[in-house]
Amino acid sequence: MILGVDVGGTFTDAVLLTAEGFVTGKAPSTPHDQSAGVMAAIEEALGSAGAQAADIERLVHGMTVGTNALLEGRTARTALVATQGFTDLEELGRQARPDLYRLCVAGPAPLVGLELRVPADERCGPEGEARPLDEESLRERLGRLDGEVEAVAVCLLWGFRHPAHERAAAAVVATALPEAHVSISHEAAAVFREHERCVTTVVDAAVSPLLRRYLTRLAARTREAGLPDPEVMLSSGGVAAADTAAAHGSWTVLSGPAGGAVAAARAARLAGAGEAVGLDMGGTSCDVSLVLDGRVAVTGGREVGGRSLALPMVDVHTVGAGGGSIAWRDEGGALRTGPRSAGADPGPACYGRGGDQPTVTDANLLLGFLDADSPLAGGVALDRSAAERAVGRLARDLGLSVEDTAAGIVRVAGTEMAQAVRVVTVERGIDPRSLTLVAFGGAGPLHGAAIAEELGMERVVAPVAAGVLSALGLAVSERRRDLVESVLLAGEDMTREAVAAVVDRLGARGREELGAPRAELRATYELRYRGQAFELPIAGELAPDPAQLRASFDRAHAERYGYDDAKAELELVTVRVAAALPGSEPAAARAAPAERLGTRRARFGEDWHDAQLVGPGSGRVEGPAILTLAGSTITVPPGWSVQADAEAVVMER
Repeated sequence: MILGVDVGGTFTDAVLLTAEGFVTGKAPSTPHDQSAGVMAAIEEALGSAGAQAADIERLVHGMTVGTNALLEGRTARTALVATQGFTDLEELGRQARPDLYRLCVAGPAPLVGLELRVPADERCGPEGEARPLDEESLRERLGRLDGEVEAVAVCLLWGFRHPAHERAAAAVVATALPEAHVSISHEAAAVFREHERCVTTVVDAAVSPLLRRYLTRLAARTREAGLPDPEVMLSSGGVAAADTAAAHGSWTVLSGPAGGAVAAARAARLAGAGEAVGLDMGGTSCDVSLVLDGRVAVTGGREVGGRSLALPMVDVHTVGAGGGSIAWRDEGGALRTGPRSAGADPGPACYGRGGDQPTVTDANLLLGFLDADSPLAGGVALDRSAAERAVGRLARDLGLSVEDTAAGIVRVAGTEMAQAVRVVTVERGIDPRSLTLVAFGGAGPLHGAAIAEELGMERVVAPVAAGVLSALGLAVSERRRDLVESVLLAGEDMTREAVAAVVDRLGARGREELGAPRAELRATYELRYRGQAFELPIAGELAPDPAQLRASFDRAHAERYGYDDAKAELELVTVRVAAALPGSEPAAARAAPAERLGTRRARFGEDWHDAQLVGPGSGRVEGPAILTLAGSTITVPPGWSVQADAEAVVMER
């Protein structure tokens, strides 16, 4: 048996793969100590399956410890060792800014304060050492640091190509500050662009001590319960051992969303859709991912909390639109939702735990999409009167009826999520109308059809396991090690042999670190026209023909930017190699015919309808309808129809 456990903002989900299929468990998240919620969800899953801890072969975990620490600024006290004259790299940043005309918007505060920036007297250039490292002066400067230093980041110029000085500096740090965690740039992110490499290394150092403490605490609890040590989902969509994740905290900052993105790609493949958009709407936020050629799209770097990380990550765009997102009236009198959330405690007003702010979940209850007489997954009973009071206060401020306010809350939240889909599709030259929308999370299937209508999409897939799909993604994810190396090859230097040598070297390292000599290797090449500032990733063979790379890049460039340049010289900037072992697949399930449970009044758009109520199972249903699954609810508007089977509910119009 394999167990996947995902920590969300509101609920912690567990999925247990068994010989007959899978069973699920759900428990409220425990922000003060995520491991408590993890163990509660595991206990429920084991109880549902009638299984014992000793039956579990692997435990795969996705969490938000690193993400929360980074976004909330609760990181370890971190020092930076950098080449003399370059200690301010993290703070200087880039000239680019997200809003062209908002000149006064500042980026996030640097994680390393001025007093903790330590210059190293050394210098390397592209060809190698220009000035040796003065270890004695570095040791002296480290000894003058005030207060406790929990972590140290080492990032020297050209360290990604010539790492000897970084290794020597790390050895000095280990003797001068033996209790501190040390992150080295050529291990954390062996790429050029000194700012991004420095920021990645600093984040790695600042997050790793917190992640290590959390994983140590969780491992102690799992061992006490007789469970195996946890493996951890990385931001790239692969799984690694807990000690690997603890040593490189930056690799896990998108651990939570990555599991859902991997599962969305699997659901799209099973539904016969190689191109799709994953929409993961939970209680706190909505994560949107892109599926291309049956695999979740992975980017070579992105911003998290305003900090540029040069790491392979699933290409996820997040907005603050979840079931617990709070609705409010802005200064101009407009109705807004999020990004503030009621979270897991106290939660939406209808949870009856003391929350009094109107949320998207409260609105869905008042519109008839949720049933006050049927508890949500995790045993949460719904209080319709509390929802009416919360939404009613906002309705009075807006001068609207309670029903119109509830409908407005749902529509505004849907618009936020539709815009997030546009970010990963329209803004990249991809027409969403040609894609399938995979809606999951506890609230995703509630809004999937409405979002698809706004975007002109014709097909929505809601997996049967939608409510716990991220946890299922963890259980079926491949074990993987991602490696990267900036090579900067162009012209006659970019030969098949030269590129293959880099792939072979990275692949050998990946297989060794994974402990799998026969692991599958996949290569991605980041290319650009000489003179450009940024690259496009192109998947290719392990020993690629430069002419084929050129043709693929020209085509990708034309799709992204509307043109290609046949005369420009091509430059290979970075090679990325993934060594992977396939994940597990749950046993095929069989679904009985869906049970018709009567009707319920529900509001779709401006009108109220008698919507069919349908329980889990297979069959065809015409909208308007409401389908109830274990962990999620699917709304089928008028004009839509669904075909359900054991794996998914497919909606079309």
